[in-house]
Amino acid sequence: MTVSLDDLQLLLDAAELGSFSQAAARRGWAQPQVSQRIAQLESSLGAQLFKRHRRGAEPTAACLAYLPAARAALEALAEGKERLTIGEGLPKVRLGALPSLSGVAFGPLLRRLADAPVEIHCDTDHSPQILQQVLSGALDIGFVLHRPHPAGLELETLGETPIVAVAGASHPLATRRGVTLSQMAAYPLAPQRWGAAAEDLARRLRSLRQSVSPIHLLQPAAAARDLALWHGYVAFVPRLAVREELAQGLLKELDLAEPELGRWRVAMVWRGGKRRDAARDRVLEAARELAREWR
Repeated sequence: MTVSLDDLQLLLDAAELGSFSQAAARRGWAQPQVSQRIAQLESSLGAQLFKRHRRGAEPTAACLAYLPAARAALEALAEGKERLTIGEGLPKVRLGALPSLSGVAFGPLLRRLADAPVEIHCDTDHSPQILQQVLSGALDIGFVLHRPHPAGLELETLGETPIVAVAGASHPLATRRGVTLSQMAAYPLAPQRWGAAAEDLARRLRSLRQSVSPIHLLQPAAAARDLALWHGYVAFVPRLAVREELAQGLLKELDLAEPELGRWRVAMVWRGGKRRDAARDRVLEAARELAREWR
């Protein structure tokens, strides 16, 4: 089976436009030529990609499932061409992180590496997706929650951070000692959805409310943090996610009568192997140095 890159671009155009005639016009082709190429592609892939009707062409479920791979192939080709055009240039390191870790990972890392001869591209996703992207080579380094990982990946724990309750510096609970759940239940609450324990905490807090009022379970941690900073909420977030705000006195960690609410184990992952990657290794070492400041 041979599928050309031109076929993949035609597939993306037809799916985007929902019309073979419009896809043909974009290329300066005749519409029957597009129909023939799509039919050949369907034969090669062994699946119907479009449902034809008078108003155009609708992508099938098989087509929609195939589109991400087609798009990724074309993007990889474009990136390769760019590297050939500019020569060696600066090496690129692609990072991925949980949204709730992006603020404490990306910014501080870029600050540490400001003078390093490396370009860093940053993106966010959930831990399972980041693991798969690192394994496939779409990302070079991922910052995730510690979890079982596929063979072929190296995983290194950077540290642990507890889930804490925080409020603005002027909040009535900010200076109290031994704050109970009952006391917190009287105020607007915004737990970050850090795991199953967040749902349990929300249920406990609802049962202590004197009136029916919402408890907002949020992602990422920055959303809960902002409610605590600017809108009088008590937020429940990983301490690491509000490290700077606590250090600057913008937020106060509440002194709770409760035992620890939960804990995150933060790790970084990268592809193993004997081949050295100097740019990636430099970022890994900077991340280790940064993590030592978290402790």
